[in-house]
Amino acid sequence: MVGSGTLRHRFLGVYLPLAGFLIFLLFPFYWMVIVSLKPTNDLFNTANNPFWVQHFTLENYAYLFQKTAFLSWLQNTLIVSVAATAISLFCSVLIGYALARLNFPGSNVLALGIFLAYLVPDTLLFLPLAQVIAKLHLYNTYWALILTYPTRLIPFASWLLMGYFKTIPKEIEECAMIDGMSRLGGLTRIILPLALPGVLSAGIFSFTLSWNEFLYALIFMSTGAMKTIPVGTVSDLVKADVLFWGSLMASAVLGSVPVAFIYSFFVENYVQGMTAGAVKG
Repeated sequence: MVGSGTLRHRFLGVYLPLAGFLIFLLFPFYWMVIVSLKPTNDLFNTANNPFWVQHFTLENYAYLFQKTAFLSWLQNTLIVSVAATAISLFCSVLIGYALARLNFPGSNVLALGIFLAYLVPDTLLFLPLAQVIAKLHLYNTYWALILTYPTRLIPFASWLLMGYFKTIPKEIEECAMIDGMSRLGGLTRIILPLALPGVLSAGIFSFTLSWNEFLYALIFMSTGAMKTIPVGTVSDLVKADVLFWGSLMASAVLGSVPVAFIYSFFVENYVQGMTAGAVKG
């Protein structure tokens, strides 16, 4: 009886709430998938069950690949996201390490200022950035986004890595430096391998934000074949008052696959890095 009572309490207090939360989180993805697999006529037929597919079809995906430049959108998004993430990680590792290890006047104020820079909304930054991009003649080029995305990615990633670097004992580096290793060598050979979960979490965060970013992509790179997935989906699949719901959902499903793939492989390191960085930072 004691065991059955414990199991019942665990079911009601743990498993049932988790199941409900899981359904709540996954339902939007389930809805996107079933809408993308329905023919257009079934979408507005109230006689059919809206939560199931009565007539399976791939016409929405065919329209997406044949009538739009989705593959170009995918290529543009991938190039920009990978390049912006690489630049942001490189800068964030150096900034986070300096703030965590080097004691210099104003380091705490600088760390707080970097984090506060992340809180500045994009709607205030895109106007001055637009002038910079125009003067450098970078409109409708990859560099327009590769150089502007790090302005949003570096502050948070630096703060996160700074907190993670602080969880690594300084004595490890000090011993290596006594044996003749330089500080840069200690960073690349000792700290970075130990801080891999934090680096991965910062990388996943940066890649996800770059992949889903809309405002800068709409302003700086939204002409012709240079569109990204968020911009191309909205501009080519929403025409006046006509919304191609099936293809919209198909684009959303395919656009979510790379991010979901990355999360599925590195979710344990991502959670570990975010937790350590948030607690120590």
